[in-house]
Amino acid sequence: MNERVYGVDLGGTTVKIGAFDGAGTLVRKWEIPTRSENGGALILEDIAAAVKADAVENEAVIGGIGMGVPGVITPDGDLLPCVNLNGWGGAVGKELSQRCGCPVKMLNDANAATLGELWRGGGMGVKSMVFVTLGTGVGGGIVVDGKLLAGSHGVGGELGHMKIYETGEDVCGCGKRGCLEKYASATALATHAKRALAQTDAPSALRNVVDVTAKDVFDAAKTGDALAVELCEKYADALGRGLAIVACVCDPEAFVLGGGVTKAGDYLLNKVKEAYQRYAFATTAEADLVLAKLGNDAGMYGGAHEIFAELGRADLL
Repeated sequence: MNERVYGVDLGGTTVKIGAFDGAGTLVRKWEIPTRSENGGALILEDIAAAVKADAVENEAVIGGIGMGVPGVITPDGDLLPCVNLNGWGGAVGKELSQRCGCPVKMLNDANAATLGELWRGGGMGVKSMVFVTLGTGVGGGIVVDGKLLAGSHGVGGELGHMKIYETGEDVCGCGKRGCLEKYASATALATHAKRALAQTDAPSALRNVVDVTAKDVFDAAKTGDALAVELCEKYADALGRGLAIVACVCDPEAFVLGGGVTKAGDYLLNKVKEAYQRYAFATTAEADLVLAKLGNDAGMYGGAHEIFAELGRADLL
């Protein structure tokens, strides 16, 4: 009977599940709804049922489950209550292990995506890497010498709440001002665009957009729209400044940029590279900046990576 390892990415709406064979290849992926009602009482039941059904169908042994979750994992392996999962948390890894009769590794979802990109994505071939997710907020993960930097409280890699400016117009969700997230997220770029349109009479194609998004700004900038170009340059400047600060702390070989904003592709990447070079300390300026490759599958890959490591599969890592 063959063995399968499962990478699980638990989100507020859906649970993404990936089945990996003994060679570390993703052979199947699917989604199930996240039933977070009643304090998430059905979450583990649903995940266990989905994994066991796949194993039975494919006459496979469950080698282990690596699961990324949208919350903080304590040093003891417990999950602190997740706000967007109605307070679900506790010793969920141990319970899932009992339900499926296999090893279970729990990790923060951003850290899972980081390990996925390191293993089979934009970070392949490096040992020290910073993964940055640019979406509704700014998140990420840090790997130093092949090891994930979780920190003493499990929040290592919370790049979005790094203070890059002394003051700022907008208060961050953490209650402070000047956080990277208020300048380098998709939400921030859209907010700054709407503000600029209200405060200036400068002509711009963005005035024809009902509800401006970050994508709209980058699309307009690529056509040479002056206002959009200025907004994108400010966005890249803030992100480049933040990455330069991080580089002085962990000196990565590469920064891997992921998240919805990176759909802007090389236009975004080239501007961030220019900004990073302006601020980076001489030696850390050698770090490479690349786009993520795994997209929404990164968390599943990261979960599987942790199980293969747990099983001692150094040949795959």
